[in-house]
Amino acid sequence: METWTFASLSILLKVIVSLVVIFGIIILITRVSGLRTFAKMSSFDFASTIAIGSILATVIMNTNQSLLKGGIALAGIIMFQTIFSFAIRKSKTLSKLLTNAPMMLMYEGEILYENLEKTNVGEDDLIAKLREANALNFSEVKAVILESTGDMSVLHSKDDTNLEDRILKGVKGLPIQARLN
Repeated sequence: METWTFASLSILLKVIVSLVVIFGIIILITRVSGLRTFAKMSSFDFASTIAIGSILATVIMNTNQSLLKGGIALAGIIMFQTIFSFAIRKSKTLSKLLTNAPMMLMYEGEILYENLEKTNVGEDDLIAKLREANALNFSEVKAVILESTGDMSVLHSKDDTNLEDRILKGVKGLPIQARLN
């Protein structure tokens, strides 16, 4: 019998067995499909991770759910994620439509307030990221880019080294003067 504060030994054993089996399945699937499965990559990957967590919790906590059904659902999500990733890599149209492009937030020491607004990033968050990257002066900052994963990349140097064009490949929101060079 199960109550709010108590569960029978058989239910607890089912939860423990479910936990071991479903985690074994997810480890096996991850080994087969690669670490990218749980990498912080895109909004689609985030949604996949949430779905996987939901399935794990449902199968482990709901003893009426079959382990086979949970395993098939996990494999299906991973397979769909793999197909989606392949399609994004092969089709520029799909990539532009379904993924976020990196956005320039700061360029050559200047904060790009319009891009901060577009990306819903506050100036305080940007400055905190600069401190985290050990940037001592705005003039040292070559670029701050909000990556498609949600991470901020801070590119800075004390010398007058210019950014290579390839480093900025695919980045949106470059100031006009940077595009003209």
